[in-house]
Amino acid sequence: MVDNYETDERPLLETTATDRHRGDQPMNLALEDVSYGVDGTEILTEISLALESGEIMTIIGPSGAGKTTLLRLAALFEQPTGGTIRYDGTDPWALSRDDRLVIRRRIGMVFQQASLFDAPVARNVDIGRRVRWPWPRRIRGFLERLLPRRFTGSPAVDERTLEALELVGLRDAWDRDPASLSGGEAQRVSFARALAVEPEVLVLDEPTSDLDPRNTAILERAIERSRERDHGVLLATHDMHQAERISDRVAVLLEGELVEVGPPGQVFEKPRDERTARFVRGDLLYDDNELPA
Repeated sequence: MVDNYETDERPLLETTATDRHRGDQPMNLALEDVSYGVDGTEILTEISLALESGEIMTIIGPSGAGKTTLLRLAALFEQPTGGTIRYDGTDPWALSRDDRLVIRRRIGMVFQQASLFDAPVARNVDIGRRVRWPWPRRIRGFLERLLPRRFTGSPAVDERTLEALELVGLRDAWDRDPASLSGGEAQRVSFARALAVEPEVLVLDEPTSDLDPRNTAILERAIERSRERDHGVLLATHDMHQAERISDRVAVLLEGELVEVGPPGQVFEKPRDERTARFVRGDLLYDDNELPA
């Protein structure tokens, strides 16, 4: 049994600003002619795509095509140098910093390499939720960690954290030290941390690139369950089979341009753009004079 402030039935005064801005429907993402450049070098050029709630869209393309940059723009880590990003029709970059943060906190991101704090697994998973709590709740959480549970009546770990860990197959690992985790387990903890804040959009940058087949399968199932929860999932991958397995739609990014978006059957079997066909066949996309002698 957990206290009511740890559940979805928290008192109104315990509700966070992010909660108050959540609508009845999960938010949708749209990129409209988005470009991004640094020091005069164009990295992305006029990208337009839309991610619906309950959809998995994978982005494929060679290294250097701009996949990570596109994800960072979608997650509001970077501001586009051209075009507009919209969440539910609103341009976050036209808002105040505080209002933009409210939208950003509805987005979860998982990077290619796991990055965990020197703290037990449960603490790593719920850190994102804790920073979203109002200050009275943060102070209470701090006291709960200091005082023995017999004085506070609080559980060792709350149920929402355990649910996130269960989605990645690590419910029983909540009290483990991160140093004891394998690389695959650490990445699953990172994914659980993103899930624990109940994001409406998940942005995933090659989250399974360094994982063995078992850990990859576990994370792919967690991604599919996120879709079942009506999350929108934007995922970059070099694994063509993965894109074919789990995607609702596939976006092909080549040299900073979005050349094709469509269902996996179209992109991998009947691509409409010859550049897509060459890429999925594994043909070189570069001139011979660009290769080392």
